[in-house]
Amino acid sequence: MPLSMAKKGEQNQIKKITGKKETVQFLASLGLTMGSPVTLINELGGNVIINIKESRLAISKEMANRIMI
Repeated sequence: MPLSMAKKGEQNQIKKITGKKETVQFLASLGLTMGSPVTLINELGGNVIINIKESRLAISKEMANRIMI
């Protein structure tokens, strides 16, 4: 299921990242790689706030839909 559908506060593991090579590389540069633990913190105005590797990160819902957990 996509990260955008995760429950708030529940820790998940990234299984797959879909999209173009450039998109996957961009998300990897932010620390979003396969096998990384990720927690959905909140949703605000279509954007998603996540906790990844001891950092909080805001990404669009479109990007969150590309991250499978």
